[in-house]
Amino acid sequence: MEDEFDQDIDFDLSDEQDEVLFDLDEIEDAGGNVELRTAVLKKNNMVALLCLKSASAGAAICRVDPREVNPAVQLYDDPNAALEWFTKSLRTSRKNGWSIIYDGLPLQG
Repeated sequence: MEDEFDQDIDFDLSDEQDEVLFDLDEIEDAGGNVELRTAVLKKNNMVALLCLKSASAGAAICRVDPREVNPAVQLYDDPNAALEWFTKSLRTSRKNGWSIIYDGLPLQG
């Protein structure tokens, strides 16, 4: 039986995807107040990530879904709108059978 994680996936990003991730890195506040939140979700043998990065100037949500080849990033001008969509996405994921196994600051190490 083939393991669903033993796939030959090319992780090279296209120029467009690289530009979106660069925009994500550009979200910073003049005062250095950047908020980060990471949710790790589990369903069956799959693990997914939902991340929020926000500052007073804007925000971004990044979703890493094991069923998709590339991560998805959505940029927002309003950090409150981004938090609202992040919360809705978590709620919808739970309704669709995903369990939230971590929700907090980004994991490091």
